[in-house]
Amino acid sequence: MNCGLIIPSLNAGSQFKKLLSQLAAQTLPTKKLIVDSESTDGTADLAKSFGLEVLTIPRRTFNHGATRQFALEKILPLDVVIFLTQDVLLHDDESLAKLVKIFSEDSTVGLSYGRQLPHEGATNEAAILRAFNYPPESQLRSFDDRKKFGIKTAFASNSFAAYRVAALQRVGGFPSNVPLCEDMYVAAKMLLDGWKIFYAATAQVYHSHNYTAAQEFRRYVQIGKFHAQESWIRETFGSAEGAGKKFVLMKLSMLAKKNPLDCVGAIFRDAAKFFGYRFGRLA
Repeated sequence: MNCGLIIPSLNAGSQFKKLLSQLAAQTLPTKKLIVDSESTDGTADLAKSFGLEVLTIPRRTFNHGATRQFALEKILPLDVVIFLTQDVLLHDDESLAKLVKIFSEDSTVGLSYGRQLPHEGATNEAAILRAFNYPPESQLRSFDDRKKFGIKTAFASNSFAAYRVAALQRVGGFPSNVPLCEDMYVAAKMLLDGWKIFYAATAQVYHSHNYTAAQEFRRYVQIGKFHAQESWIRETFGSAEGAGKKFVLMKLSMLAKKNPLDCVGAIFRDAAKFFGYRFGRLA
């Protein structure tokens, strides 16, 4: 199986060196490509020093979907392409191998994404979110599962995901016109086309964010715009609000047990998400 790895980058920071060292130790051989948006902190040079190919693009042209598609076309031919974000850390030397293993076992799987664990220093809230979205049990989902999982059927994350290139090409590749959520867009397209999505819980990375309320608001404005623009996803798989409400109630209950004061900040951030999402839907 011919595999490739793509990481979009922009001023990746000091942690990036550790990720590059971890990539060098992976048991899965891959072509590796960094698509860099004119970093000014030496990100591109650091990647080159580890033997990675670097493709530089103008910062103003970056797009979550179009940039990934552009990079994919530069690294082909491949059977499987893996995407990471610059802020992950790999759990072990077989993280990538475990992520792609399903493609040789099940020819119906078009997309595989792995488990994300909270970074060291993650807040209780961030850790709970990771536990909610990335449970310890693996899961295989098909289009028929939308009746059980709703919009979560099409959930995936390009922070740590792998695609069967033939399946990705068959659904038209990554979109160039979405503000965010290019991973959900492709997942939904694949499900509609008869492919399955695999959540590989044994393939793990560390990845989390301690977002402020303002950051959550801006992020959810973009998510709201995505759902308004691609309304077919909600119409086909269901609304996002149900899953969001379930998570908020569970999270507040858990935070109250750990540290009741954490609930105050969580409520502000949840309000920011709600109003940001609504604003994005109307914008």
